[in-house]
Amino acid sequence: MQNKPEVIIVGAGPTGLTLACDLARRGVRFRIFDKSEQAFCGSRAKGVQPRTQEVLDDLGVIGALKSVGAPYPPMCAHLWKFRFRWHMQKVTDVTPDVPYPNILLVPQWQTEKVLGDELELSGHRVERGLEIIALDQDSEQVSIQLRGKNVIEKVSARYLVAADGGRSFVRKALDVGFEGFSREEGRMIVGDVRVEGLSRDAWHVWPKAKGGLIGLCPLPHTDLFQLMMRLKPGDEPELSEEEVQKRWLVGTRLKSVRLHSPTWLSVFRPNVRMVKKYRVGRVFLAGDAAHVHTPAGAQGLNTGVQDAYNLGWKLAMSLRGAPDTLLDSYEEERLPVAAAVLQISTKLYGADKKRSIPKMKRGDAERQLALNYRGSSLAMGNGSEPGVLQAGDRAPDAPCEGQSGKLRFFDVFRGPHFTLLAFGEKAAVAIKQIELPTPEILRSFAVLHTGPALDRSMLIDTSGSAHTIYGVGDQGETIVLVRPDGYIGLIARRDWKQALADYFNNLIGIGTSDKDTLQESSMEISLDQ
Repeated sequence: MQNKPEVIIVGAGPTGLTLACDLARRGVRFRIFDKSEQAFCGSRAKGVQPRTQEVLDDLGVIGALKSVGAPYPPMCAHLWKFRFRWHMQKVTDVTPDVPYPNILLVPQWQTEKVLGDELELSGHRVERGLEIIALDQDSEQVSIQLRGKNVIEKVSARYLVAADGGRSFVRKALDVGFEGFSREEGRMIVGDVRVEGLSRDAWHVWPKAKGGLIGLCPLPHTDLFQLMMRLKPGDEPELSEEEVQKRWLVGTRLKSVRLHSPTWLSVFRPNVRMVKKYRVGRVFLAGDAAHVHTPAGAQGLNTGVQDAYNLGWKLAMSLRGAPDTLLDSYEEERLPVAAAVLQISTKLYGADKKRSIPKMKRGDAERQLALNYRGSSLAMGNGSEPGVLQAGDRAPDAPCEGQSGKLRFFDVFRGPHFTLLAFGEKAAVAIKQIELPTPEILRSFAVLHTGPALDRSMLIDTSGSAHTIYGVGDQGETIVLVRPDGYIGLIARRDWKQALADYFNNLIGIGTSDKDTLQESSMEISLDQ
């Protein structure tokens, strides 16, 4: 690792680790610090939503994540002598455009381990036991002071990303307000415990337990349950095995069940807060440093991961010469998303109405597949009619065939590049006449109805699914530009060369040849994979 970083990442939770993995594959020099001596050992945020699974597919770790996760178990409510079972999470079949339709149950420590292992494979590591104690910035760089055991270190870089949690030192140092509310109602003991005398085939809840709701969720591939135990206002519990078991017996009177050997215990208080700005000069806020959620709906971790995914490619391109306005689009795109997601999790938890029991059903909204950047300055072109895919939408998956056999669109999207899909022969010919100064950032594919695929730049849509999913008719001639974070940047149904030139010149700022040279050029875009 080179000593002079281009980016400093403060905080090595899921948000910071996602950003680090993304920057590593882009060749960006960075250092990532965390004040904790050890990685987090608890389950805390345990739900990985479908859209986040797609992000982790792109980062190449979805297989590892699925190996340590599992589908959510059914809920089992214990009410007096009765038991009621149901599925809280909506269960949906895999479709051609959505390969990961259902939430995955993964303890947070496992998610962090999967990302941390990937980071180490890239030759990087988290520098632990270093706490940020001072921050300063000017027009050229950000400088911080770090304090560790018997050491004070000063580090500077072009940019800094604060992923240092809800109590973010960086956010406070920048005097960025954290608006919202905290409630005494809804506080709970949370932690991971071993349980004797209880089946692991359900997420057990006692909604009417004396003192408040108690829940025990089995954590996959472990002998642990995640414990949730509501507290009354003003109740300050001792965090110990003895205290947990005592409260369990008072709440349920079930002497046949024993809670013991906790690996992690904490008191959670509902906080619903977010910032009004994601950027201050050369510093960016991400994850819990920018927004904190209730645990309902599994939204917090997922929103933070997607903050990082949105920011990573923009930082990399800005470091290579893209205009500063590209970095401004991070706040433009992510702040409204965080506000919308915060509203969802707050409503589910009941923190806005002091509900004693959270809502026990989840639907499409929580999956985050419909979140979009329509109206963003980085979205050009729209679908031809309501309901058709639009610029700013998530780029769907689709089956196809390539030179080497069956593929998915996600296979060709995977990596740190833009992807250009040209539906139709005329569009495919047109895009080959575009010259880019940095062709390695773009991979271009002709999407045709019939084959064979003569080279790696051809994708054959034998089933017609891709054309249907992308709203392109059988005779349609359309180009779709997919951003490195899997969202559609451009849809053009005519004037393909000029539309692409306008996008890169005016919005991304990486430059193409001037208009006359562009239209006359016959140099092909690089298609190497």
